[in-house]
Amino acid sequence: MASDHSTAPANQALTPVPQGNRVFHFHEHAALWFSLGTGLLVMQIGAYLVPAVGTRDALIAIVLGSLIGAGLLAWTARLGCQTGLSSAGLMHTTYGSAFARLPVLLNIAQLLGWTTFELVIMQEGTVAILRQALGAEPGGLLDGTSGKLLATLLWGGVLTALMAGSMLTLVRRFVSRFALPLVIASLVWLTWQFGMRLQAQGFDAFWNRPGAGGMGLFSAMDLVIAMPVSWLPLVADYARHGKRAATTLGGTWLGYALANIWCYALGVMVVSTVEPGTNLVGALLLAQGGLIALGLILLDEMDNAYGDAHSGAVSLHSLRPRWSIRAAGLGFAAVCTALALVLPIHTLEPFLLLLSSVFVPLYGVILGRLGTGAQATSAQRSVDWSAAALWVLGIATYHVLRVYAPEWGSALPTLALTFVLAALSRPRNATGFTPANA
Repeated sequence: MASDHSTAPANQALTPVPQGNRVFHFHEHAALWFSLGTGLLVMQIGAYLVPAVGTRDALIAIVLGSLIGAGLLAWTARLGCQTGLSSAGLMHTTYGSAFARLPVLLNIAQLLGWTTFELVIMQEGTVAILRQALGAEPGGLLDGTSGKLLATLLWGGVLTALMAGSMLTLVRRFVSRFALPLVIASLVWLTWQFGMRLQAQGFDAFWNRPGAGGMGLFSAMDLVIAMPVSWLPLVADYARHGKRAATTLGGTWLGYALANIWCYALGVMVVSTVEPGTNLVGALLLAQGGLIALGLILLDEMDNAYGDAHSGAVSLHSLRPRWSIRAAGLGFAAVCTALALVLPIHTLEPFLLLLSSVFVPLYGVILGRLGTGAQATSAQRSVDWSAAALWVLGIATYHVLRVYAPEWGSALPTLALTFVLAALSRPRNATGFTPANA
C-alpha cells in the first residue's frame, strides 16, 4: 500500500504525488471532511448566531454559507488533486518560490495555534466529562492544575502517536470505517434529544423567534463561511492523494457541507434550549446520554487536531526538506502539547481568527490563477509581484469591509475581488492542465 512516508524526492511537499500512489476515493474524501467538519468549536460558533439573528435567518445563513464555503473548499481540493501538489506547492506555484515562504510560515503559525486550541478543547471536555461521571465538585482536583496537566498530556500523547503513523492508513482504516459511524450516531442522538426539548418548550415560538439585532444575514453567512474557509490552507494536503478530481470535489463538498450544516444547526438548537450563558459542553452533558455522545465527539475532535498537525508537518517539510513529514509531525505535536500547557489559548482565539483572515484573499488569488484550468509558471520565479500585490489588496479589502460594511460580510466580497483580478491578470504564457485523473 502506498504511504505518505515512503521513499520520495527530497521535497515531497513541492513534488506532485504520482498517479499510481493515489488511494483516496469518493467515500474517503467524504468521510474525512465530514469528520473534520464536526466539532465542538463549530457548534460553539453556531451558538453565536442566536439571538443576534432570528431562527429562520440563522437557518438560511447556515445552509447557504455552508454550501458556498464547502464549495470553495471542494474547488481547492479539486485543484490539489489535479496538480498533485500540497498546499505549500500551490502557494509556490502561484506566488513564486521565494515569496511563498511568507504564506507558508503564516500557515505554520496558525496551525500551531489551532492544534494547540484543539488540545485545550479536548482537555476541557475531558475534565468536564470526568467531573460529571465521577460526581466531582467544580473547583476540585479535576478542575485544578493536576487534572488539566494529565488531560493535556493524554491527548498530546495520542496526537504524537498518530503522527508517528501513516496519514493514508488513518483516513482509510480508522476514519472511514470506525470514527464516521460513531460521530454520526452521536450527532443523531444529540439532535433527537434537543429537538424533543425544543418541541416541549414550543417549537413554533423557536421557529418564529425574531433576531435581537447586532448581526445581519450577510454577516451571519460570513460567520458560517469562516469554518470551511479556515480549512482552505490544508485541503490540498489530503486532496493530492485523490484518484480522480471529480470524486475529490464531490466527496469534499458533500462531506464538509453536511457536517457544517448539522453542527451549526445543532449549536443553535442547544443554545435555544438552555439558560443564557450556559457553557456548551455543560449543556451537552445535560442531555440524556450526553456523556457518551460528548465523549464520541471529543474523540472525533482528535481528527481536527491531527488534520492541523499533519498539514503543519507538510508545510514545515516544504521549508526544511531534510525533516521528513513524520519527523516534522512528531516535533509539531510535541510543541503544541507544550503550548497547550502554558498558553492562555482562549485569549488568543481572536488573534487566530484574525490570522486566518489572510487566507481568504490568498486562496482567492490561487483559485483565480490556477482554478480555472490554467497553470501559471510562478514556481520558476522568486516572486510573482502581481499575485503578491493582489493578496495584499485582498487583505486590506477584507478588513476595510469588516470595519465599514460589516452588514455585507467580508469573506465573499474579498474572495470575489481577488479571484476576478487574479484571473484577469493571469500570465499569458500560462498553460492548460492535462491531468490524467480528471
